[in-house]
Amino acid sequence: MGAASNDDNEEHEFGEDQPTNIDASSSSNHDDASAQQPMTSNNSTKSSPSDSSVVFSPELLGMYYSRLFPYQMLYSWLSYDPATMNPKKSNSNTSTKNGTSNNSTTFPRREFSMTIEPTPGNEVYIRYQSFLSQEELTTAIQKRRPTKIDIGAVFNHPPKDNKSLPSGKLQTQERELVFDIDLTDYDAVRNCGCSGAKICPKCWTFMGMAMEVMDEGLKNDFGFEHVAWFYSGRRGVHCWVCDDGARKLTNEARSAVATYFEVNLGSDKNKNFHLSSPLHPMLTRAYDILEPRFVESVLPEEGHGLLSTRASWTKLLMTLPEQANSVAAKLEEKWGSKKNFTTPEEKWEELKSALSAFIGKTGSSKAQKNMSNADRARIENWPIETVFKYVYPRLDINVSKMQNHLLKSPFCVHPKTGRVCVPIEVANFSNFDPFQVPTLGQLMKELDDFEAAGKSDDGTHVTFDWQKTSLKEPFEKFQKSFLVPLLNEERRMQREEREKRAAAMGDF
Repeated sequence: MGAASNDDNEEHEFGEDQPTNIDASSSSNHDDASAQQPMTSNNSTKSSPSDSSVVFSPELLGMYYSRLFPYQMLYSWLSYDPATMNPKKSNSNTSTKNGTSNNSTTFPRREFSMTIEPTPGNEVYIRYQSFLSQEELTTAIQKRRPTKIDIGAVFNHPPKDNKSLPSGKLQTQERELVFDIDLTDYDAVRNCGCSGAKICPKCWTFMGMAMEVMDEGLKNDFGFEHVAWFYSGRRGVHCWVCDDGARKLTNEARSAVATYFEVNLGSDKNKNFHLSSPLHPMLTRAYDILEPRFVESVLPEEGHGLLSTRASWTKLLMTLPEQANSVAAKLEEKWGSKKNFTTPEEKWEELKSALSAFIGKTGSSKAQKNMSNADRARIENWPIETVFKYVYPRLDINVSKMQNHLLKSPFCVHPKTGRVCVPIEVANFSNFDPFQVPTLGQLMKELDDFEAAGKSDDGTHVTFDWQKTSLKEPFEKFQKSFLVPLLNEERRMQREEREKRAAAMGDF
């Protein structure tokens, strides 16, 4: 058996097939399979009286896969086939009898991996899974109840056939451009007391800042339109860029995109880093986005307290370039006065103004004598570097560089928290609370409460069981704002391709 690692890593790299005695083919149809099930009242799947304080258990996970996992939504997305979903009735199961569309050739060549636990504490990681249809995917997940599902690339052959192919014949063809941002990479600047897997509302704001910078860059600088963000279920966020051009990017192009966003923020051994001048327009835009949030979330006592106490502002002033020591000394004396009651935000503005005056950037001041252009640039960039040090996106760019990386599937459940990997809207990040994302126990209670009431509270039609729970809002928003536009774009591209072929053949 191929044992899975026990760490909380959320991505895997393409490697050798891992042997397992688990039936990994899942290529035949099963009579007991059910595609993304519409609402059901079958007693065999009805949730028993639930204890919402239990966040995760194999039984709860089985119930989630049986009733709430959005198979049709995932299948429609990963098929990139408009025939799998009617945009006007995006909650309907529009798949064919076998849970697939006749036009879907992408999905059967998509790799999935599953981490299962045949016995408690014994994790088995299964690679190279692929499924002909939504029905087959549903059957495999419900049968195995994986504690984790990862999604990989689309290959030139179904990955499940890898052992029957000559060595080297299984090659990646396309894959969404993905990004992984994890709060553990911010440990050096988390002054809230959190580290590792622990998070709190104070440090969670780092994720919102990273998402906004990345989302702006991906859309404005690269022209991508179909960008989806998901909560990882514990301490981070994942980004899936799904435009046709993004999916077809070579490994070299993916590396170039990832590196474009990368900023050297220093290291434990070398904490100093310096931005080049003039600043790249992308970094200027990032600073404009990040600085107001830095002032609001990092500087004050209710944030990370960077300018809230004498000890904290002394520590910050010590990071100024040596040439600006006189500025640090004057501000240290002024802020330490008993008569000084300026807020952290006011101190930040005063510090920036003092540095601008010191290098002669303001109209009424002259630069200090004997100051080199390099020293002047270092002082001028210090506020930007400080903001970036704390809140600029910290990417695991290895996840983004290769088509053959796998990343945790959206909509699955994190086994450590029991929370669902739900979509996040960048524009509404301030309203997203990771601690309010439902756990499996909460979802089962919501399902019981809904069914005990006997009907929908708002009188709307319910097609899928997840519409009976708090998953309804994030799932339906994902369908409306991301999935439907994506499939509409695919439909438009397919129509244009047909018209082009017809024109070439003279068939009008």
